[in-house]
Amino acid sequence: MSKMSPELLLKYAILELALLYEGQHISKQLNGEQVEELWDETDCSCAKDEIRTSGYETGLPAASSRHYECEAVAVGAPNGQWVGFTYWHGGGKHGNPEEIDWIEYAYHVECVEEEKLVTVRTFSV
Repeated sequence: MSKMSPELLLKYAILELALLYEGQHISKQLNGEQVEELWDETDCSCAKDEIRTSGYETGLPAASSRHYECEAVAVGAPNGQWVGFTYWHGGGKHGNPEEIDWIEYAYHVECVEEEKLVTVRTFSV
């Protein structure tokens, strides 16, 4: 499996969610050209906002800003590859962190997932 650019991987993840909203599924075998074609013909605005705000915190170093809070987050694309990006938020009443071009600055990340069984005990009197 060849690696897509981080930007294309984000678009792929966004497309998967956008099509899911419409009750459709996306192929897990698309190439970069197919992702671009589908991106151009699909309304992804709601899915783009949701992906931007729902990545998994990675604990990796994040960009910094004196106007916004920033976390390094990642999402998985339908083809199994992962991509990281900076989630910008906050900024107060006049802040617009959603206007920062976050897709352009995405980067490849590796993710190892493992399922763990956890026992949580909560006691009360």
